[in-house]
Amino acid sequence: MLDIVLLGSGGSMPMPGRFLSSVLMSYKGRKILIDCGEGTQVAIKKMNAGFKNIDIICLTHLHGDHVFGLPGLISTIRNSERTDKITIIGPEGTGEILRALLSPITYMPFQLEIIDNIHQSIGITKSLQGLQIEEFTQSKSYDLILSVLALQHSSPCLGYSFYIPRKPKFSVEKAEFYNVPKEIWSLLQKGETVLYENKIYEPYMVLGENRRGIKVSFITDTRPIEAIGDFIEDSDLFICEGTYGDDRDIEKAERNMHMTFKEAAMLAQKGNVRQMLLTHFSPSMDRPEKYRQNAENIFGNVIIGYDGYMKTLSFED
Repeated sequence: MLDIVLLGSGGSMPMPGRFLSSVLMSYKGRKILIDCGEGTQVAIKKMNAGFKNIDIICLTHLHGDHVFGLPGLISTIRNSERTDKITIIGPEGTGEILRALLSPITYMPFQLEIIDNIHQSIGITKSLQGLQIEEFTQSKSYDLILSVLALQHSSPCLGYSFYIPRKPKFSVEKAEFYNVPKEIWSLLQKGETVLYENKIYEPYMVLGENRRGIKVSFITDTRPIEAIGDFIEDSDLFICEGTYGDDRDIEKAERNMHMTFKEAAMLAQKGNVRQMLLTHFSPSMDRPEKYRQNAENIFGNVIIGYDGYMKTLSFED
């Protein structure tokens, strides 16, 4: 089960009732924050979500409307008695910008691990110290798998995809068919390959068919490049920028390297996603709902985001 809260749905500058870009995801009691614009910690406080268990912060890019909430947030976490490491992931240059933003904070009771050269998927595992990350390998099992995509914006920018794999059910029939000793059933069910009494047993010998996991993709700020369709494919929730609702603002979108509702909807359709959540609205668009039809004409399952919007994604039976 994955809980998602849209903390801030605005772009460029905060507005009354609309903080800047930020999404909070909660999984097994731990949290991942995507972007941290102005108002993020106020929004977290309003949602009673807590600060201490934020383990990973993913930054799409380094424009102010996506990072200016970080100094205050890190300072607040510093006062929460947290001592475990926090990992911050972002595009090239993230380390340099963070050192400048956080320079007034002279004491940090926890380590900040900064990753700004990510080129492959990351495996995330929950431990007693929170969510731990490592380079993804096919031979290991993870609680979450994080992937990135280079986007097309006026500064280096990353799209993020989060996938929660679901293990197949244990199959007594297969275990008996392969004559697997009961003593090692639980190890194989966990995904381990076992050498037992001079014979190698592999997980497929006790596991049934693969089951659908949960996938969430986050795309902002960018033009609608071809690679996005494959990257977001089959997402349960596609969180996408909709900076401009009016189709007539296409020239603005092209000039500022953003998207219209219609362009976002075309990506959702191409990626065969289940639902699209639009966010990152221009301050000139005070009523995004007014332009809903521009997206729904292309893709039917559209949510016009707002600060405080919540959604829970669960495994299918």
